[in-house]
Amino acid sequence: MKKHYFLFLFLLSTFAISQVKIDSVPIYKDSVNKLSEETLYTTQDIAIIDSLVLENQVHSVFMDEIKEYYISNTDTTDVSEVPLDLALLKERLVLINETTPFHLAYNPALEKIIKSYLKNRRKYYPNFMARAAYYFPMIEKYLDQFDIPLEMKYLALVESALKPKAKSRVGATGLWQFMYPTGKQYNLKVSSYVDERQDPIKATIAACNYLNDLYKIFGDWDLALAAYNSGPGNVSKAIRRSGGYKNYWNIRPFLPRETAGYVPAFYATMYLFTYAQEHGLTGTLPKIHYFETDTILVKKTVSFDQITEQTGIETAMLQLLNPEYKLDIIPYVKDKNYTLRIPTKQVGNFLKNEEALYTLVNSDMAKREKPLPQYFEMDKRIRYRVKNGDYLGKIAYKYGVRVSDIKRWNGLKNNNLRIGQRLSIYPKRLRVPKVSKTSVVSGISRGKPTIYIVKKGDSLWTIARKFEKVSVNQIKKWNNIWDTKNIKPGKRLKIFKS
Repeated sequence: MKKHYFLFLFLLSTFAISQVKIDSVPIYKDSVNKLSEETLYTTQDIAIIDSLVLENQVHSVFMDEIKEYYISNTDTTDVSEVPLDLALLKERLVLINETTPFHLAYNPALEKIIKSYLKNRRKYYPNFMARAAYYFPMIEKYLDQFDIPLEMKYLALVESALKPKAKSRVGATGLWQFMYPTGKQYNLKVSSYVDERQDPIKATIAACNYLNDLYKIFGDWDLALAAYNSGPGNVSKAIRRSGGYKNYWNIRPFLPRETAGYVPAFYATMYLFTYAQEHGLTGTLPKIHYFETDTILVKKTVSFDQITEQTGIETAMLQLLNPEYKLDIIPYVKDKNYTLRIPTKQVGNFLKNEEALYTLVNSDMAKREKPLPQYFEMDKRIRYRVKNGDYLGKIAYKYGVRVSDIKRWNGLKNNNLRIGQRLSIYPKRLRVPKVSKTSVVSGISRGKPTIYIVKKGDSLWTIARKFEKVSVNQIKKWNNIWDTKNIKPGKRLKIFKS
């Protein structure tokens, strides 16, 4: 009896505490209806989407330029001195709200984030706006196709600063910051050569599908936005803890701390891009616009260096337009149809040099080191004839095996051998003579090299052009370079002149 009494007191106190929390939340009754648990959505609906999000979907608001500056409802930045006309801010938010299905309304937390951005992030906006000029037209195209509010394009900016190779500390990758399991669920494939989470188009399509799935659950784009960050399970819990309210600001105190600042960060970004000119935020011009590019289907595995060497298209431009290729190599895989995106004005030049490019690919492949002859492979048996001076230890060393192996393969009971005796051996290696230092490689004598120090803006292609009859492939061989990302200013390269 006493046990039941204490249980009752515990439940009663828990209920009282929960009521205090709910009562402390500001309720905006004019913008939200209190719904019963049954009319929100089913537990099965949430479980299905949560299975897609998995345990690691929560990821930070990731912006590399801001050096991991995290938005949260506990931000203590002093923004009191940032000039911002409060009446004008409220008026502008009303005007934006009339044009979007998001519930954009004035809130002290939103005002603070806007001021914080104006104080701490102003210097980043030229680069943000330059990337937006390239990516937003493409993103808007697919948002429109999937019937998603066009303002959702700002989500990619909040997630990744519009950097397709952005990677958070927990592994979320790409414009839309997909974790590996979630990306896989939405058909974004990852291999040693390709990460489709870094493919702007494929990742945008995946994000549209994911956002639509979240909207089907909550019927509200603000909540879909919050669920994109922390998962629908956390949003559904916040709704229940708030007493069933579905306005974002009402459930905000019950969300994870990061998500509590996530939607306001989205709103602040939307506001500052809409009124960028009024706040003196200007962007630089992008290196190229999306509509100025086109794609070509590759017919062989080809590297960016080879494309640059044969067509003159800068490697930096190829990296900018093709961020999905992890090693700067476009693989040729049957039925995969991997494409190369290049400036439209360069398409004719590429097609003109395409056959020469593939000839270069074949030539480079032919120069690669070949395996030892087949009869030296481990799974191939050779018949060795014992010569004068041979003994088991000498033969074993020559073929990289043990004396005990030779005895076992040939049924020998002791170490005695006779001249002319034949032995079965399965070699692991062959001791070969050392190559002379004066050997000739690719038609270039290995004399004393010229040392070239890499300068800012250099690529292997531009360096090769500075020397007569020197190719990119030769520079890579001479300096044992397999990853062109290691070519940084100050690096010393050996160049052998003809």
